[in-house]
Amino acid sequence: MKRIVILTGAGMSAESGVSTFRDNNGLWENHRVEDVATPEAWHSNQELVMEFYNQRRKQLFEVGPNKGHLGLVRLEDKFDVQIITQNVDDLHERAGSSNILHLHGELKKVRSTSNQDLIYTLDSWELKIGDKCEEGSQLRPHIVWFGESVPMIEPAVRIVANADILIVIGTSMAVYPAASLINYVDHNIPKYYIDPKAFQVSGVENLTIINEKAGIGVPKLVDDLLMN
Repeated sequence: MKRIVILTGAGMSAESGVSTFRDNNGLWENHRVEDVATPEAWHSNQELVMEFYNQRRKQLFEVGPNKGHLGLVRLEDKFDVQIITQNVDDLHERAGSSNILHLHGELKKVRSTSNQDLIYTLDSWELKIGDKCEEGSQLRPHIVWFGESVPMIEPAVRIVANADILIVIGTSMAVYPAASLINYVDHNIPKYYIDPKAFQVSGVENLTIINEKAGIGVPKLVDDLLMN
């Protein structure tokens, strides 16, 4: 069974109504990234950071998977599918995909500020100051903030290195280290890039550009792959 590896970015979930930084001129709901998504922001204003992610989490409970998410599930009928996502939502899981690696953390999870191995799933959208782990430390969003290391990048590299087909969806290919993953794929395998602003990536061979939103481009490509 051939292995398809899929790299998804913000454009994958935008059609579901999930806000992104890049769609708002570098702002996210009128907040600068430096103010809500860095370790420095957390240390200077925990209440602001916590409220920001509470609102993102609340929004996530109100949206659902789109045709792009649902289309990827169909690939599992014929292929071994592994999704690597830059997104922190759970829309791939809710659509029914089986194997998902989250590069940048998960919005519905929180972790201890003193022990990063203590990770919890929230039952609701709200995290408050005073919510602590079992060791007594404040909980924080389980998100990889700008300026922090990306612990899942090495497993992601190993996954893409074994791909028979690569599909990139809804990403600007500008956020590193995620954007570098395409460089670890075998030169000879087929690659597809689905995004309204998709472009030919320098040095990447056998790349097919599909200038469509995920909700349109993914179902079309899935139909083609399942027929061949």
